Amino acid sequence: MIFNVHEKEREILAMIGQAGQELGMPVYIVGGIVRDRFLGRPSHDIDIVCLGSGIALAKKVRDMLPEKPKIAIYRRFGTAMMVTKSGLELEFVGARKESYRSDSRKPTVENGTIEDDQNRRDFTINAMAVSLNPDNFGEVIDPFNGLEHLQQKLLVTPLEPGKTFSDDPLRMLRAIRFATQLDFRIEASTFDAIYQYRNRINIVSQERITIELQKIMAAPKPSKGWILLFKSGLLEIIFPELYAMHGVEVKNNIGHKDNFYHTVQVLDNLAEKSDNIWLRWAALLHDIGKPVTKRWSEDSGWTFHGHEAIGANMVKRIFKKLKLPLGAEMKYVRHLVRLHQRPIALTNKEISESAIRRIIFEAGENLDDLMELCESDITSKSQEKVERYKRNYAKLRLKFKEVEQRDHIRNWQPPVDGEEIMQTFNIPPGRVVGLIKDHIREAILDGVIPNDVEAARDLMFKKAKELGLKLPNR
Repeated sequence: MIFNVHEKEREILAMIGQAGQELGMPVYIVGGIVRDRFLGRPSHDIDIVCLGSGIALAKKVRDMLPEKPKIAIYRRFGTAMMVTKSGLELEFVGARKESYRSDSRKPTVENGTIEDDQNRRDFTINAMAVSLNPDNFGEVIDPFNGLEHLQQKLLVTPLEPGKTFSDDPLRMLRAIRFATQLDFRIEASTFDAIYQYRNRINIVSQERITIELQKIMAAPKPSKGWILLFKSGLLEIIFPELYAMHGVEVKNNIGHKDNFYHTVQVLDNLAEKSDNIWLRWAALLHDIGKPVTKRWSEDSGWTFHGHEAIGANMVKRIFKKLKLPLGAEMKYVRHLVRLHQRPIALTNKEISESAIRRIIFEAGENLDDLMELCESDITSKSQEKVERYKRNYAKLRLKFKEVEQRDHIRNWQPPVDGEEIMQTFNIPPGRVVGLIKDHIREAILDGVIPNDVEAARDLMFKKAKELGLKLPNR
């Protein structure tokens, strides 16, 4: 079979093949670029393997290109990288043979053949190579039937799967990530080997694990990856807090929903509407506090009181353990987890404007995302109940809009700040300043006074008088 090279790439790929011929080293493209081209997926990264020095080949190609691109050389790994004027990212490396120690996923590397290089690949769909050599340019070398597996949407390891995963346990996560991204199946014996060797994941760094989790989260249907992680036994090891959500306990013939499967359904619902990766994390973690707060009550059945507050408090620890960013991203997720029960509580009763103002105030710039999360949290099997929730949320959104247009509470800044209070009454920073500020804020949120400077100043003087402050002449 001949590989279909894009016209804009043919010239440079032929040039790379010519450079290899002049250096006496056969040259191939391998891996993801071959897979993605057959799948019709876009790809600008091209991995080039040669039977010789990848660095020497990169320098030769650089000298042949009119723009003379800069080369990044990594001598320790024997690789070189460059970006062409047309935007192609080229990585050059010599063909390798690898062997592993049991306590490390970092291999001992030695020079090898193209067959050795294909043997070391993780899956057959990533083990195909395409010749760039002038005598058979474009010929596909597919010793493990990778093209057939692409057509079958099947993930299979080139060699015995136990050895593949034991040597480099990160490949277990890559299998699940590829299955999620590409909507592929993992071949039965390959999946069995993931379960058998799941504890080997402990030698993989958290950073590398989290890179794969982030790619799963970015997939069109991320639930597939989390369910595969659960069934493979990996989830219990790498994310025990999420694993703990699985299961249904029954008492007096009353059971609660399986919170793990509910959560991944919420995540999928959200993923259909938003590519925001941190909003997706909020969906994944919104009920993370439920296992800790689960209680049985003879009157109420199963309850999870306060799970939103407990869950919010867990977010920082989870982000820290997973090596996710602890700045604005973590705070955003924690904020949404803490507030996710508030809108539904408003739909269960007659909505007061005070309650509306408070949720607008507390959610601030995240109000729209909070509503996206809450609407994604509708997973009832009763279509009537689903439609009722949707109608209630639609009414709530209209009420938010109406109150915000009138009262301007969102991203609220106090009309009278602490500096003005201190200057007006000639007092230092302290408890009294806070009491006056809080009194004004609560009055605005309760609708006692409008959100404007004049009304706030009048109330400031009234509260100051109650507190016994000396009032200036007005």
